Amino acid sequence: MTTHEVIHVQGMEKSYKDLQVLRGVDFDVARGSIFALLGSNGAGKTTVVRILSTLLKADAGTATVNGFDVARQPEKVRESFSLTGQFAAVDEILSGRENLVLVAKLRHLKNPGAIADDLLARFSLTDAGGRKASTYSGGMRRRLDIAMSLIGNPPVIFLDEPTSGLDPQARIEVWQAVKDLADHGTTVLLTTQYLDEAEQLADRIAILHKGRIIVNGTLAELKRLLPPAKVEYVEKQPSLEEIFLSLVGDDGQEGAEAARTSEEQR
Repeated sequence: MTTHEVIHVQGMEKSYKDLQVLRGVDFDVARGSIFALLGSNGAGKTTVVRILSTLLKADAGTATVNGFDVARQPEKVRESFSLTGQFAAVDEILSGRENLVLVAKLRHLKNPGAIADDLLARFSLTDAGGRKASTYSGGMRRRLDIAMSLIGNPPVIFLDEPTSGLDPQARIEVWQAVKDLADHGTTVLLTTQYLDEAEQLADRIAILHKGRIIVNGTLAELKRLLPPAKVEYVEKQPSLEEIFLSLVGDDGQEGAEAARTSEEQR
């Protein structure tokens, strides 16, 4: 492991009784980068995250996060990361700002209100900060969830399928939030089953298949694995996502938020 690598995994193995989920996983994540662990459901992505976040013990292999050994220094590892799971962990009874203030107080940080206001501004949630989280759209709720994970400035954040179940517009909102994390120097380990998500976000992509990393590289390196297709004429057709966003724009999100606000007032 070099000083540029903030996550180091070598020979990681894990079995559940007779089911071998991880069969010797190796990868490194550079500091301040976005690393995508790509794989289908059941490939073992969440198991890797659970081991790195000290929630699960590996059967074999070594792993370090921010220079600390996951097995021998779990307390130091926990101080080095935040974890955002597949479902947003926000309290819907509280407002967005109150959620952030609560987490800051639980971590015994000074000036929790200032911390909350700074994160609301960073994630474009200032105008919605006083509203209950139950009125937020899926993208807003997920952005708030990520903001809560950043309280205390952890150097590493694990995002386990952060856009699962979100609509196309909400996914784009979350993508921008993830890009902003790396721009601010946070190291991001992202697990996803969406190919376009890895393509949009990741500096490096590793494909986990049947418990092993079968390829690991930049998008350009992965593209070179297949020969370029020979095309004589191509008429570009809009994607379904482009059609959806062109027709709906911001109206769909605003309409949904207005309906939720009206329902709450009643």
